[in-house]
Amino acid sequence: MSITVNKVTKFYGRQKALDNVSFHIPDRQIVGFIGPNGAGKTTLMRIITGYLEPSKGEVLVNGLPVSTKKKIIQSQIGYLPENNPLYYDMYVEDFLMFVASIFKLKNKKQQVEHVIKITGLGPERKKKIAHLSKGYKQRVGLAQAILHNPSVLILDEPTSGLDPNQIIEIRNLIKQLGQQKTVLLSTHIMQEVEAICDRIIIINKGKIIADDTPETIENRVEDSMLKFLIEFDRDVKRKDLETIPGVEEIHYIKDNKWLIISLDDIRKNIFQFAVSRNLTVLTIEQKKKNLEEIFRELTTNANHLEAQNDNTNNQ
Repeated sequence: MSITVNKVTKFYGRQKALDNVSFHIPDRQIVGFIGPNGAGKTTLMRIITGYLEPSKGEVLVNGLPVSTKKKIIQSQIGYLPENNPLYYDMYVEDFLMFVASIFKLKNKKQQVEHVIKITGLGPERKKKIAHLSKGYKQRVGLAQAILHNPSVLILDEPTSGLDPNQIIEIRNLIKQLGQQKTVLLSTHIMQEVEAICDRIIIINKGKIIADDTPETIENRVEDSMLKFLIEFDRDVKRKDLETIPGVEEIHYIKDNKWLIISLDDIRKNIFQFAVSRNLTVLTIEQKKKNLEEIFRELTTNANHLEAQNDNTNNQ
């Protein structure tokens, strides 16, 4: 139950969609695969599942090369593509029975009942797929992906179109599945990555620019400036806050809340300031970058560096 991507490059004509991409996902790991639109995520997922061939490089699934063992590998992979192709004129239950027949499952009825239950499709099982909401159509797509009990799951935007309650339910299901399967999950929702993923791979313009645990990536991208969110017990003037030693920037938030930015830890100076003005510090919190900010910084910096290199080469 593993995925190995070894020096994979993919061209569409002259356009390079993937550039020498390599990584390994071991057994029972949930990996968030994130990147801007057009970064190469869907292309790589299609290569892993055997629907596209790489221009260079090799992909192994469970130790088998996709290039020569495509049929065997596709029987071991559950795939929910981004566009979620479904037969809209079929009823939910009939569609899942049809998919079970394609996989030649011996216990078709039991497996269909099982996936209907765990994906919450019970109330909609007798409806035509065309009449379902987008969220329930997404559930049908996920149900067909796990119907044959694959060892590897490739999920491209699995919670797209779901309401907040449905998102939580599907996230919990993916976490549960990840205890027994290898999961590669593409999403634009950073909270989703933080909530369920053991590891994050960030791709930008066809290249891997980060690959580590969420915590390590967050700690690696350190901000040179420290940010402190402070709430006082009563009104305080900006000009007074500017007298605190070490203050670089001051931003008003609301009421008696301020964001103070400095190069060093100036919490002691803030408390001394409060005592000298007969103020009480109700809360003081050091703000750190969240994953979304880090993602934007990594991909923006990569684009900026590439533009600089292009300009240098053209001179």
